[in-house]
Amino acid sequence: MKIGNHQLKNKLIVAPMAGVTDRPFRELCLRYGAGMAVSEMMSSNPKLWKTAKSKQRMVHEGESGIRSVQIAGSDPQLMAEAAQFSVENGAQIIDINMGCPAKKVNKKLAGSALLKYPDIIEDVLKAVVGAVNVPVTLKTRTGWDPENKNCVHIAKLAEDCGIQALALHGRTKTCMYKGEAEYDSIKAVKQAISIPVIANGDIDSPEKAKFVLDYTGADALMIGRPAQGRPWIFQEILHYLENGTEMPQLPIAEVKGIMLGHVNALHDFYGEYLGPRIARKHVGWYLKEHEQANEFRRTFNAIDVAVEQLEALEGYFDNVAP
Repeated sequence: MKIGNHQLKNKLIVAPMAGVTDRPFRELCLRYGAGMAVSEMMSSNPKLWKTAKSKQRMVHEGESGIRSVQIAGSDPQLMAEAAQFSVENGAQIIDINMGCPAKKVNKKLAGSALLKYPDIIEDVLKAVVGAVNVPVTLKTRTGWDPENKNCVHIAKLAEDCGIQALALHGRTKTCMYKGEAEYDSIKAVKQAISIPVIANGDIDSPEKAKFVLDYTGADALMIGRPAQGRPWIFQEILHYLENGTEMPQLPIAEVKGIMLGHVNALHDFYGEYLGPRIARKHVGWYLKEHEQANEFRRTFNAIDVAVEQLEALEGYFDNVAP
């Protein structure tokens, strides 16, 4: 799997998720088998670039692997400038967000709201591709609602504009994340264009990963929510694709090590105030399948001191049977 001149080490990609795929999470997924990780989306509005949140999202120098940075917006000039700014800050690939269904993004005519406006899409794609000397990719959805699926048209348009890979989520804008992703649209897009196609949506197990690859003919898979609290899913999928067998379940001691390392990294990255608060949701995801963890999660979510969070997690695992 290649994007432009970048050779990915495998065909598994971490999906960009706002508030989730920060640098600590990307590094963790790469360590546990992902071939590439796309950063959280950055607004094309330069007024927002100086906020603390944006500054943390813009740190890319020294990262592991290929640095793909996602940008969002609908003004061609601002998107071009955001792409240039990202490349200056270490981006090796620019990804354009036309897949996010969130209301606060869509009301600014960004994300999947653009699927109603192919003319604007064309202007944005041409502006960004022309502004940078790195590959530009596009993440999008099947259409704006189930009666209006235009992903094949958008995919052909993207290829004509110089987009070098297309990630397609098997849902429409109005579907949000409800129901099940469908893969017929991804299959149709793969057959319609010659650039790499990346399948996205509900790829939550090694068996599902193999099915989606075989069914759609996609060149790669993009995994988002199923990796929350389970960054080793990439390792599990790789093992299954290579050997046809399931990887043994991770020992509880290794899960403990991964979680503690992740929480520590969040504390270091975000600092003493924000770090513990951001760690809460990640710990919730790690422990969501632990039946005995409900009470502990409530206790943990009340802790706002970094060292106390780590002590609480140590105590939790000491009480969980190996």
